[in-house]
Amino acid sequence: MTTAFVFPGQGAQSIGMGQALAQTYPAAKAVFDEVDDALGENLSGLIWEGEQEALTLTQNAQPALMATSLAAMRALEAEGIKIGDAAYVAGHSLGEYSALAAAGAISIADTARLLRIRGKAMQEAVPVGVGAMAALLGLDFEAARSVATEAAKGEVCQAANDNDPGQVVVSGHKPAVERAVEIAKAHGAKRAVLLPVSAPFHCALMQPAADAMAEALSAVTISAPVVPLVANVRAEAVTDPGEIASLLVQQVTGSVRWRESVLWMAQQGVTEIWEIGAGKALSGMIRRIDREIATRAFGTPEDIAALSAT
Repeated sequence: MTTAFVFPGQGAQSIGMGQALAQTYPAAKAVFDEVDDALGENLSGLIWEGEQEALTLTQNAQPALMATSLAAMRALEAEGIKIGDAAYVAGHSLGEYSALAAAGAISIADTARLLRIRGKAMQEAVPVGVGAMAALLGLDFEAARSVATEAAKGEVCQAANDNDPGQVVVSGHKPAVERAVEIAKAHGAKRAVLLPVSAPFHCALMQPAADAMAEALSAVTISAPVVPLVANVRAEAVTDPGEIASLLVQQVTGSVRWRESVLWMAQQGVTEIWEIGAGKALSGMIRRIDREIATRAFGTPEDIAALSAT
């Protein structure tokens, strides 16, 4: 059996995530402490006892989700599961940073600071209300890309997330995205809905955030990951630190090629994928991409305890 470890992205956050892990595993608690220290604030308090609205702010959600994923990874390590047991790591958007931290390419402290910068820069790149994102359900990626092109009319509208065979997210100027919703329905989409997001991620409007990440990443040491990273914008494995830094910059404005990434891992012989961190959204996508791949999610002590029962 060949396994890959994957790490969730924004949208998976919830108040209380990771708290039981921290209470059960000292190594998991140490991750939250390290993130709090790196940011100079009590982020763990917000994660466990704060308001959902505050946690959902991009600048908070991104380091919070990474902390929860790394806490789950440390809990697995306490039970004898090592990152090197995976053939590949991958993450959905910000989850790519979690994957790199888990694989030893970037320190947890640096990853927390990078994600705080990334979250702020992505939020500030476009004034609130100027951009939007929408999920197109029931259209494949090529059809969704065609819809986005038709809807643009001189504005930005791009296929941002290729999540699974029937779910593509488009991103760009709000009027263009609203046009895409109507065009998608006319092209046979089962549903097309605007998403409750604060900015139009993964499109050309995010270029100021990409510039900010280029500067931030240039000041951080990136090592070769101990497990190859299947990169969002390439949908294949990379290990070179310089290439990883470049791809992390491109990722801010580029498409998240999640469907292709999962298919690529399947082609390399991956038969099981473990989702490490909050929620089970990626597991659902993976099952829709390739029913032959077994999935497991590890976000609580109960999830990890179930390992010894199998």
